[in-house]
Amino acid sequence: MLPSATILVISQAPGRIAQNTKTYFNDASGDRLREWMGVTREEFYHSDKIAVMPLDFYYPGKGKSGDLPPRKGFAEKWHAPLLAQMSNVQLTLLVGQYAIKAYLGKRREKTLTATVQRYQDYLPDYFPLVHPSPLNYGWQKRNPWFQTDVVPDLQARVRVALQ
Repeated sequence: MLPSATILVISQAPGRIAQNTKTYFNDASGDRLREWMGVTREEFYHSDKIAVMPLDFYYPGKGKSGDLPPRKGFAEKWHAPLLAQMSNVQLTLLVGQYAIKAYLGKRREKTLTATVQRYQDYLPDYFPLVHPSPLNYGWQKRNPWFQTDVVPDLQARVRVALQ
């Protein structure tokens, strides 16, 4: 949590590598997320402008098709007091289905794809994104609009928020 942060990344939970290295998004998902945002590793971790607040602070374990979901109740307990300390946030990224569900609730579309495709409907409060996991590369190939339309807009908004 950084009180100076102008960009907040809300995500599911750290992966196994991130948990072991004690650094959020320190894996292939993080590389892809930083690429989408148009920021360097240095900017992401050391600018004091980007904060990461997962729905769970600990790796939840391995499931059948990826990591298990974040524990219930953790975000409900910790997010509000942490958010109260971050008054400079201009851009909040909701990364993945768990973050989107937690923050958009019934306002989200019926599918993750439709929610991300209609990301502008949630601005300026939230910018929903599919999770950058390598498991989602197939989704990205089936949805080329994400790379051509969403990513450039995300990068422009990130640049503004970082200034």
